[in-house]
Amino acid sequence: MAPELPLLRDRLIRWANQNSGSDNLTGLAAMLGLLEADFAALPGVTVVRAACVHTTAQALRVSYRPEAPRQVLLCGHYDTVYGAGHSFQHCELVNDQTLRGPGVADMKGGLVVMLAALSAYLAASPSDTLGFEVLLTPDEETGSFGSAGLLAESARRHQLGLVFEPARPNGNLVQSRKGTGNFTVTCRGRAGHAAKTPSDARNAIAALAEFLVAAHRLPAELPGTLLNIGLVRGGSEATNVVPDFAQALLDVRVTRAADREPVLARLAELAAAINTREGLKLELTGSFNRPPKECGPAEEAAFAVYQACGRELGLAPFSWVHAGGGSDGNLLSAAGLPNLDGLGVIGDHLHSDREFCALPSLVERAQLAARFLQTIAAGKVAGV
Repeated sequence: MAPELPLLRDRLIRWANQNSGSDNLTGLAAMLGLLEADFAALPGVTVVRAACVHTTAQALRVSYRPEAPRQVLLCGHYDTVYGAGHSFQHCELVNDQTLRGPGVADMKGGLVVMLAALSAYLAASPSDTLGFEVLLTPDEETGSFGSAGLLAESARRHQLGLVFEPARPNGNLVQSRKGTGNFTVTCRGRAGHAAKTPSDARNAIAALAEFLVAAHRLPAELPGTLLNIGLVRGGSEATNVVPDFAQALLDVRVTRAADREPVLARLAELAAAINTREGLKLELTGSFNRPPKECGPAEEAAFAVYQACGRELGLAPFSWVHAGGGSDGNLLSAAGLPNLDGLGVIGDHLHSDREFCALPSLVERAQLAARFLQTIAAGKVAGV
């Protein structure tokens, strides 16, 4: 039975109009309640809340036939980048094909697709060969630090993961993702009067700027690497004082796990060049919180079947691409679980007040995921 677009559209509007910014604990709790009620309506499932670390926000776990020989993990996040004070709070129906709103693509639209796919699958009298688990987390947008353990634990119980992050604007899925890291660069110098000559002061801002200019060139030196200088601060309002403190925040992304060490070594080398100078100390702290999601033979085989399911349904052809942004698919890969990513709605302009989804893709992607689950249950996906 095909999902009905008005039902899916209205559910998405209801979910997206509930603010669930990553730092809005009240909103996250309200959103969790909506999800719990809707997923609990699936026949034969068990629904429980799961505690995360470092936060009172909870994850939602939905289980079906955990004793079945084939097991699939469906995962997604219900937090968004739009906090309670953000101006972008409500959906707007641009036309009968397009819905604009906070999280309609990333990734409440994907959660609507997931639920509709499971509903369609379960309505089709499924065999007892396939069981599944749904894991919905509250902190993906801030790095999944609280839910990473839950994802790793769930990954060990399954043979394949399905991640309902948004598809690309042209309908493509995500083949692989860069690993992500967050770093803080802190430079300490020596304060002094700007007019003193000769000066024994050491300008921390100037030294940090030298480091950052060199670090900014890293992507050209190490192909596959991305580095963004996201925030710089230091000094004071008194311009006649040589600043003794400066700090910057870096977002660093790598394509392969093997790329991490060369990046860290190069950053350490740049810091060491500053630290040879008397009166200056530059320190780099932080880590890679998500390893890259690399594509292996299991993903290749599963994707070929996913494409075949799309052809059987008469959907527009789609491929898959490398993405710079990370997802919980990275963490599933790190835990050893092959996974397909980008199975959610088609949309664009994520993380902005122009975020939208293509409404017909709610139905199309739900039908596609349901057909794929049927194919897995029939034993036609290698390794599952």
